[in-house]
Amino acid sequence: MTLSSYARAALSPRAFLPILGSISTGVILMTLQTTSAQAAGQYYNCANANGCTLVDSKYFTSSYTKTQYPVVMAHGLGGFTKLFGVIDYFNGIPQELMKGGSEVYSTKTSAVNNSEVRGEQLLQQVKIITAISGDPKVNLFGHSQGGIDIRYVAGVAPKYVASVTAVSSPEQGSKTADFVKNTLEPNNTTGNPSNNTTGNPSNITTQLVSGVFNLIGGFTDVGSGISFKQIQEQDGWQALVALSTDGAARFNAKFPAAMPKSYCGQPTSTAANGIKYYSFSGVGQITSALDPSDYLLAATSVPFAGESNDGLVSACSSRLGYVIRDNYIMNHLDSADQVLGLTAWGESEPKSIYRTQVNRLKNANL
Repeated sequence: MTLSSYARAALSPRAFLPILGSISTGVILMTLQTTSAQAAGQYYNCANANGCTLVDSKYFTSSYTKTQYPVVMAHGLGGFTKLFGVIDYFNGIPQELMKGGSEVYSTKTSAVNNSEVRGEQLLQQVKIITAISGDPKVNLFGHSQGGIDIRYVAGVAPKYVASVTAVSSPEQGSKTADFVKNTLEPNNTTGNPSNNTTGNPSNITTQLVSGVFNLIGGFTDVGSGISFKQIQEQDGWQALVALSTDGAARFNAKFPAAMPKSYCGQPTSTAANGIKYYSFSGVGQITSALDPSDYLLAATSVPFAGESNDGLVSACSSRLGYVIRDNYIMNHLDSADQVLGLTAWGESEPKSIYRTQVNRLKNANL
C-alpha cells in the first residue's frame, strides 16, 4: 500500500467511527461524573488565600464521616480545585465525605512550585479555614505533592493540625522526577548542577520544559477561578527539584516527623507534636483499559525498573506514619478518583477508601 493509500484509509469515514465513539463515550462519562458530583453534597472551594466559596447543595445521609475537625484537601503537582466549574481534582470525594457529615474544604496552591512555597500558601488558607469554621484544627489530606505540602504545615504550625493523611505522595522523592532532572541537568550552567536548589538553570531546553510547567500552572490557576492578576507563583524547575530524591531528602531533614529511617523501611512513629500521621497508596499503572492516562503512567513508570509503583510514586516512597496500605490496585491518578472515575475492577473504590479513613479519624476523636 502506498503512502497516499494509507492517508486515504486513515481519513476515511469508517476510520473515524471508533474515534468518534470513544469521544462520545468520554463526553457521556464526564457528564455523568459531573452530574453525580454536583448532586452528592457540598464543600468549600478555597481557590486562593482570599476566602472560600460554598459549592453545591448539601445532602447529609449519615454521620459516618462527621469528624470533630474539618477535612482540608490539598492537590498535587499541576493541581486545581474545580477546573472551570466542571471537573473536581478530587473527583466527587469531597461530596462523598459531606454526605457522611464532614465539613470539607478544597484548597488551591501554586500548581507548580516547591513544597515549602506551596506549604506556606496552604498554611495561610488553613488559618482562614479555622477562622471560617470556628474550629482550632483541621484534618489535612494531600494527594501526590500535596502530601508533602501538608507535612510542611504540620511541621511549622502544628497547633492548626489534628491529622495528616498523605495519599500516593513521594515522601522520599520520585524516580520519574530523578530521571527528568538528571536528563536536563548535565547542560545546566546556573549554580551547582548536582545541587541546584536556588537558581533556575540557563540551559535552553530546561528553560523550555520549566516554561511549559509554568504555563500549565497558570492555566490551572485561571481554571480554578483565580484572576490573571492573582495567578500564583509558578516555578517548574523548583517543583522538579523538590520531587527528586535529593530534594525530598533535604525536605525530610527539616521535617522528619513520622518518616521511615530508610528508603523502603517502615515508619517508626505514627504521631508527633500531637498530630496523627497516616498514608495510603497504590501500585500498578494500567488499571482500566478504557482510561487513556493509564498508558502515560505506564511510560512514566519505566525509571522505577520493576519496583512497585503507581506510575509516578513507589510504594516505598509513599510510606508515612500509620501505613493503611501501600498496595491498592490503583495508579497515581486513581488515588484521587481520576480520570472520570475509571479504576480497577474489583478493587476498593477510591471514595470508599477516603470514607473509611475519615471514619477512622472520627473514631480517633479527630
